[in-house]
Amino acid sequence: MIRAQFGIIEYMRSKWVLGLACLIFAAGLRADPPMTTLTIDVKSAESGKAVERASVVVKFVSGRDKLKLYKKIRTTWETRTNEGGVAKLPPIPQGKILVQVIAKGFQTFGQTYDVAEEEKTIEIKVNPPQPQYSAH
Repeated sequence: MIRAQFGIIEYMRSKWVLGLACLIFAAGLRADPPMTTLTIDVKSAESGKAVERASVVVKFVSGRDKLKLYKKIRTTWETRTNEGGVAKLPPIPQGKILVQVIAKGFQTFGQTYDVAEEEKTIEIKVNPPQPQYSAH
C-alpha cells in the first residue's frame, strides 16, 4: 500500500515538473523579438546634399518569429525623407531588410542590409540618372 502511494506521488510530481517546464517554455515564446530603431539618411552622390521628399520603402526579408512558431515575418514600411534627407522608422524586428529609395531626378536605389543593433543609421547616396541611348 505504501509502495503504491509512493508511486502515485512520484507520478504526480513528474507531471507537475513537466507542466512547469511547458509553462516556462511558453513564456519564452511570448517574448518580443529584438527590435531596431532605423534611421535612413539619403544624400546626393554628386553634391552630398540631402535629398528631400524621397520615398523610402523598407521590407523585412528574413528572420523568424518564435511567437508564430518560426513562420517568416513579412512586413513593409513606407515613408518619405524630411528636408534634411532623413527618414525615421518605428522599431522594426532585427534581421535582413531590403531598403529601396525612389527620388525624383535620381536613380532608384535598392540594397539589402543585416540589422542586429538596437539603433542603426543607414547612409544612402543616390546617383543622378544615366543618359539615355538610342540604337537608331
